[in-house]
Amino acid sequence: MYSNMYDEETNFAGEFSGFSDKEIRLGFIRKVYGILLSQIAVTIAIMSIFIYVPAAKEYSYANPWLMIVAMVLTFGLLIALACCPDVRRSFPTNFILLGLFTLLEAFMLGVVSSHYDTEAVLMAVGITAVVSLALTIFAFQTRWDFTMMGGMLFVFLIVLFCFGILCAIIQSKFASLAYASLGALLFSAYLVFDTQMMMGGKHKYSISPEEYIFAALNLYLDIINLFLFILSIVGQARD
Repeated sequence: MYSNMYDEETNFAGEFSGFSDKEIRLGFIRKVYGILLSQIAVTIAIMSIFIYVPAAKEYSYANPWLMIVAMVLTFGLLIALACCPDVRRSFPTNFILLGLFTLLEAFMLGVVSSHYDTEAVLMAVGITAVVSLALTIFAFQTRWDFTMMGGMLFVFLIVLFCFGILCAIIQSKFASLAYASLGALLFSAYLVFDTQMMMGGKHKYSISPEEYIFAALNLYLDIINLFLFILSIVGQARD
């Protein structure tokens, strides 16, 4: 599971002259969603291999070390993209690293999805798509400013992490279901938060127009984490 990581690039919206020009802001948003849709398409394609190709599923079961290597590499790439502004602003290095991160993340999601029924995975994908679209529209239309909630969301993330450790210890189905439900709610809020951070304008905080890789990474992680929690809820409900 990954959390949203923010650094010194997050500042007051008024400090960015790029957001004073509506055309630049709209171009930034289009670029972010173009990258995001490409990431989602690649992720779904790789997940489909693990869901519908038995040989790929069996190979992942027989070689669990691949999952460990993918997790380590993904974490390293996440740190490089989230904590190193020069790296994520350097073309084409930023796109190469983001592409590798997406491939590794898609591989891990494929392995996780292979442990669930195909119908449950498809239901989770559909629910995630509907929820993500609805929350995105809400973030663009609402007058509420969620960009001021970064600190509170981070605190909730820490609490959720501790609750997840407790659930792993006590092995309770009801606790696991509560954990998945709270996780889905938290990353739903994060999706609205990151969308408004990208929008700028009237919101108190925003991301620089140069940080299109960072913005796409945040939104991608929100959707992926939301999908994992929804998949857990659907899987437990079907059981």
